[in-house]
Amino acid sequence: MNLIVLATALIVSLIVFWATRGTQDKYAQAEADFWEKERAANSVRRKPLDDLDYLTIPMDELPVSLHTDNDTIASCIDTIGELSKSPVVNLTGISNTDLKLKYGAPNITLLTLYDQRYTLLASTLQKWANELISLNETDAACTVLEYAVSTGTDVSGTYKSLASIYDSRGDKDSIRKLIPVAESLNTPLKDSIISSLNGYLN
Repeated sequence: MNLIVLATALIVSLIVFWATRGTQDKYAQAEADFWEKERAANSVRRKPLDDLDYLTIPMDELPVSLHTDNDTIASCIDTIGELSKSPVVNLTGISNTDLKLKYGAPNITLLTLYDQRYTLLASTLQKWANELISLNETDAACTVLEYAVSTGTDVSGTYKSLASIYDSRGDKDSIRKLIPVAESLNTPLKDSIISSLNGYLN
């Protein structure tokens, strides 16, 4: 009986050992591949940035004259106004390594700045919309949220807020149209956003 137990324990130990070793080998290979890719990326010379999808912020189409006496709204409008004067690019989901491979290592600081501006834009639009909703300005909030979605934002609250407005209007079609937009996002939040949108359709 003891021999059977010993043999079983030995077999289990061997299985665990080989499984662990296999996992470690995969991690080691993945790490080696990453550093090789990073080394190659750091060798890429500066390339033109002409094909970047620069965002245009339509200040004349956004509700910039509404509730400007509200400190939160005024701050949001000021921030977005300043962003409208500078290059803004949504690079969500694209690694620095891939950016360097495509545009050259010397451009990474500039590209990071463009993306940081986009992150600020997306969060500010959401903050602005939230404040408008709290003031029962749902039409104006809808305009802000729709613009945010058009930029490819992955802020889940933007999709939830917009879907809620559409739902309050009985506009299921507009909610459905948000789903392929969410499906195209390059973000880990995609599935959560899609699930939230489907919740309004059930």
